[in-house]
Amino acid sequence: MSLTLAAAMLLTGCSGDDKPEANDAKPPAGDTTPAPTDTEPAPDQTQAVDPPRFIAPLTGLPQDHEAKLRPIAVMVNNFSAARPQSGLPNADVVWEVLAEGGITRLVAVFQSTESTAPVGPIRSNRPYLIRIGEAYHAVLAHAGASTDAYDLLQHHGKAYLDEISNAGAYFYRESFRKPPHNLYSNLEKLRAGAAKKHYDETVEIPAYSWSEAGATADGTGAAQVDIQFLLKDYHVSYAYDPTAKLYNRSINGEPHTDLETKAQMAATNLVVLGAKHKTYDDYGRLDIDLEFGGPAILIELGRAVQCEWVRSDDGMIRLMKDGRELPFVPGHTFFHIVPMTPTFEGHVKLGGGTESGTDGTTP
Repeated sequence: MSLTLAAAMLLTGCSGDDKPEANDAKPPAGDTTPAPTDTEPAPDQTQAVDPPRFIAPLTGLPQDHEAKLRPIAVMVNNFSAARPQSGLPNADVVWEVLAEGGITRLVAVFQSTESTAPVGPIRSNRPYLIRIGEAYHAVLAHAGASTDAYDLLQHHGKAYLDEISNAGAYFYRESFRKPPHNLYSNLEKLRAGAAKKHYDETVEIPAYSWSEAGATADGTGAAQVDIQFLLKDYHVSYAYDPTAKLYNRSINGEPHTDLETKAQMAATNLVVLGAKHKTYDDYGRLDIDLEFGGPAILIELGRAVQCEWVRSDDGMIRLMKDGRELPFVPGHTFFHIVPMTPTFEGHVKLGGGTESGTDGTTP
């Protein structure tokens, strides 16, 4: 019996799983049971701490570095022979505004991107384009300027890189387009040029207000947006993609694409501003009032709201309604400045809801 009992006790002691459960108590003192040799170490119960996240001031999107890198504002050609352009999808903000002859020019403001893709074609500067760029405390990149613009640049302490007068080494020309529609640069070259000029590398950047819900919940439907600047044969349109929550951009009914990626340009937020335009010389150069405010439309998330724009104390153009600033949805923003004649509303038509004008006509 003693041998049978001993064998039974030995079998009982060897049965079961050698690996202890996580909530097993520690063996009592004096326990001579050897510790299992193939036991994996207990998992680390310390939760990983997310790295600090910074918010890009001009997109509202998270980034892994402090958002003080100085913006670069590039004057981009929008003549038909210059399209498709390069680099615009990487810009945090793009402004479209009239130049001479009814042609629009684009001011592409780059701050959060580290892209080294080409940017261009690059064209000349104007006083109101300087005003757009300097609101962001940006270095201005361009090729030439009007007389009044050169006066501002050269005698009023502006930070600028001009291919013609002071920074030609930081631009280059491509052979696949004819001059003057073939001048390019990239952010790496432009930042190198800014460093050579001893311009500040970092600045305090006025930030926009942001909200995932946006500010147009009570607005009118805006699944389709049409914008007329001046010429009858040039109009910009946007179609809302509710899945991506983006407005896809077209010019004269054709997708406006990026030369390198072939992707259609798109924005999260659209803004249309009304401003007084005045022609002041025989070349058709314009004086555009970007100081004293006016009517505006904010378009996001498939809806639009009427508001007004003001030049705030920090120099930024901000959208206001009922005494409060309207936030943007985090993402990229396209601004459009249209004349006030014959009416501001006549330059914008909204589809998928109530039109912005009384009759939806364009000038």
